[in-house]
Amino acid sequence: MSAARGRTASPWPRVVAGASYVLTMVVLGTVATWPIYRTAWLLVVVAVAAVVGAVIAAAVTRRRLPWWVVVLALLGAVAVLGVPVTMPGRLSALDQLGGGFVELARGVALAWKDLLTVDLPVGDYRNLLVPVFVTFLVATTLALLAAWRADRRAVLAVPAAVAMPVFGLLFGRSVTSDPLVLGPVSVPAPIETFVGVATVVAALLWLAWRERDQRLRLLEAAAGASGIRARRLRTGFSGGRLALAAGMVVVAVVVTAAVVPFAARGLDREVLRSAVGPTIDLAAEPSPLSTYRSLFSDTQADLVLFQVTTTGTAPARVRLATLDVYDGEIYRAGSSGDGRFVRVPSSLDAGAGTAIDATVTIGGLSGIWLPTLGQVSSVDFQGSRAAALSDGFYYNADAQAGVDTVPNGLGAGDVYRVTGVDPITPDLATVRAPGGAATSVTLPDNLTKWVEVHQTGTGGEALSGLVALLRARGYLSHALSVSTGETPVWMAGLADYTFQPSAAGHSLARVDQLFAKLLQREADPQAAATDNYVAAVGDDEQFAVAVALIANKLGFPARVVLGARLSSADATVPVCVDGACRADDLSAWTEVRDDQGQWIAVDATPQHAQSPSLEVTRQRDPENVTEVRPDSVDEVAPPNPVQQDSDRQASSAGDSGWDLAWLWATLKIGGLVLLVLLVLGGPFLLVAGARFFRRRSRRLQADPAQKVAGGWDEYVDAAIDAGRARPASRTRRELAALYGTPSGTVLADGADEAVFSPRPPSAEEADAFWRIVDVERRGFAGGQGFWRKLATALSLRSFVRFAAPRFTRSSTRSGARAGSTGRGTRRTRRPAR
Repeated sequence: MSAARGRTASPWPRVVAGASYVLTMVVLGTVATWPIYRTAWLLVVVAVAAVVGAVIAAAVTRRRLPWWVVVLALLGAVAVLGVPVTMPGRLSALDQLGGGFVELARGVALAWKDLLTVDLPVGDYRNLLVPVFVTFLVATTLALLAAWRADRRAVLAVPAAVAMPVFGLLFGRSVTSDPLVLGPVSVPAPIETFVGVATVVAALLWLAWRERDQRLRLLEAAAGASGIRARRLRTGFSGGRLALAAGMVVVAVVVTAAVVPFAARGLDREVLRSAVGPTIDLAAEPSPLSTYRSLFSDTQADLVLFQVTTTGTAPARVRLATLDVYDGEIYRAGSSGDGRFVRVPSSLDAGAGTAIDATVTIGGLSGIWLPTLGQVSSVDFQGSRAAALSDGFYYNADAQAGVDTVPNGLGAGDVYRVTGVDPITPDLATVRAPGGAATSVTLPDNLTKWVEVHQTGTGGEALSGLVALLRARGYLSHALSVSTGETPVWMAGLADYTFQPSAAGHSLARVDQLFAKLLQREADPQAAATDNYVAAVGDDEQFAVAVALIANKLGFPARVVLGARLSSADATVPVCVDGACRADDLSAWTEVRDDQGQWIAVDATPQHAQSPSLEVTRQRDPENVTEVRPDSVDEVAPPNPVQQDSDRQASSAGDSGWDLAWLWATLKIGGLVLLVLLVLGGPFLLVAGARFFRRRSRRLQADPAQKVAGGWDEYVDAAIDAGRARPASRTRRELAALYGTPSGTVLADGADEAVFSPRPPSAEEADAFWRIVDVERRGFAGGQGFWRKLATALSLRSFVRFAAPRFTRSSTRSGARAGSTGRGTRRTRRPAR
């Protein structure tokens, strides 16, 4: 027996099992984290963190060092290895090394948030590898320290190790991985499903092994101290226990892996980065379109806002702000599309198009909106504020717009280089509408009527014709009034211009007024006589919104863009001369998205060559002729009209069937909730069901003696699940005395009589025995709190009592002495069941 004791006392099985479990979690954590970085250097960072963590854990465990040594060792590892492992580029020069330690300190404290606001993948951008290095280093160390313990605190290794895959899942993408297609089967979210299932299974297997190993070590220790050898007897109950546990795991894994991803495939994946972004800054910032009219004041109009210098072919437009949310009053930036404003790593995938390489120098522009060109690939800030500008820069690839939240906003002298591409877009007249461009506002009645009167064709052809007609019948005006004898700066560049007043604002009422003027002019015969239909007076603020609403009516998603043009084939729109964009060079245009997902710019600036005509056809007021009837004419009362339920007819004519869209959504959400409850509560229902069928099979025994014996077993199982002692080698009366229940002795005597008496019990006696058992079984739960009652109801202790090893006394102190004289003794005792 000493040899057996030596084998089980060895710590190496525990060390190997713990290390294997932690290594598995390191691998799963790497798989989950890979989509965040997508760089081979991530493997180096993880490997170094895991190895160093294992070394620290081994040294602390072997030397039995206190906890503060672990803290110091981790801090030292981060300080010594942080820069060369997470920022290897800082090792190129000595002056860079000092900055690397500053970035390391900032990374430990702030890179966690930065990681959520940078577009994925981040690669080895700046100090964003610091969080993964710290996570894997600390998690590996703590998990191994706990896993190598011999006591029950070893279970703390599970939450420590799970932190590694959880890091990748929480800091990862807001969309799941692409479905895995295996023949006719498509598996949604394969990476997330694999990581989640493997994490749970690995934890269960390791915990099961730990429980078994600890139980064997305790039994061997007891055998060594008392001289009693434990011999496990294989019974049907042990096989049932194993099958029950395996069934619970299999059901949970299959349901979770197969059903949950399928049911949740249409839902958004909420991660940490889903709620992080500069939304507060955008909400607090006034809409640039609301302040558009102020750009044309004499104090602002001639101010150079920014200078654009390009290398090679210059793009046609410079974008300042993209406004995609309209509430009927103000068009503002709300990121209603697929993109979000996020931090930009080393570079973005700008897609196909003409290459752009430009340098932008800020002049009089202020605020958070940063001028960008085309689809941005990278932005490289220069000058004394480069670091601050880089930290505050956010970009929305879907809106192709950028903001910079640097304190005090943009300032004169800020310089940055923009690289990217100018996407090639098709002609508006050739595209088709994707449809479904529902708006949150009701389109103005006059706009709807005007579109119905003038629409020809469909899709882009119809939109192009309507926009051209609207611009031709509109008139440019940037002010409500002009002082007598003065010429505003914005009017000085317009040849032969006749001022017409126009109000600011782009609400639905203001847009409706434009189309009311157009319809009124078109109905005037004088318009056709003079061939002058110009009537809508305003500027880009109103006309860009009007074009967006027209596009919505034709099925095009639309948004408004504020920016400037570096060049244009249309002589009626302003352009920046030599790249110097002044305030009065800014304009607003509309962008519409076709059925291929491309955004197409649509100019909306009205013409200023033909002024609205002041000639209006004079019409006589209508005369109401009074008919005089002679006295001889008899008045005939009209017949009573037949009352018809027109509302009901209209309702019945409009109802073509039941709208069951809500039913599918309700069933889907309800099914998903039910499925989650089934996954969480399935194992407990399985335990409760197993106990119910076990009790039912005992109660329905045909033989009254077996029925009584089964009742005693049910009594003992209820006591064990309530936390009482197992039978071990006690007799029934001893066990009843130990439990101390009111009728325990009666049950013990009845069970002994049924088993050992030559007279078998009657069916009535067996039923009476079970009634006592039911009372006693309920009594075990009396006086307990809710959670204790729940633990009792779901306890598995009674399922393993028959699989407990039976003890056979092989030697005692007196027996050992008798054995020395050749007279050994052996005594066995049957346990009460």
